[in-house]
Amino acid sequence: MATTETAQTILSEMREFAGFSPCEQRYIRRSLDVGLGRHDAFRRWARGPAEAASIRTQYVIYQDLKLLRGLLKSETAGGEGAGLEDLETVMGPLLRVTTFDLAQGRIECFSAYRFLYERLLGAEVRPWLPGAFCGAAALPHIRPERRKELLQSISEAAATAPGWSMRAPRFFPEYVEMEEAA
Repeated sequence: MATTETAQTILSEMREFAGFSPCEQRYIRRSLDVGLGRHDAFRRWARGPAEAASIRTQYVIYQDLKLLRGLLKSETAGGEGAGLEDLETVMGPLLRVTTFDLAQGRIECFSAYRFLYERLLGAEVRPWLPGAFCGAAALPHIRPERRKELLQSISEAAATAPGWSMRAPRFFPEYVEMEEAA
């Protein structure tokens, strides 16, 4: 039964990923390579000097992920949940990384953002995602027309969820060479 549940979870996550635009899919895979240290993102994803510079900056900004993973693990290990004292220590770095990703213009909606960050930081980050997304989307770093699109992409249910699943994501999309796919 557990195998069936795992398979269903993976298929559901694959379907969700398939529903994202090709630009979002590419950026999610690139970001997972950078954030999880899976592959050399420069060689795999840089199509020119501008993208190489963006990836270089992403590597620097994503250094905050290490800090966030530690903070989120220790927060849930205590079993108490987040208090106001955690606001600055967690939200500051999360907001900085989120603002970078949204400013790249390749994440078009909350669900693509949530999908990426659940994989970068684990299930423990879920309660923080609506606030970080809305906060970053409302900052002046995001063009006004994009701000509106991003903020309208978060559903009321996602913004006001009474609780969050602690089930870890199972599907981590990767780059596939055309020859490998055949």
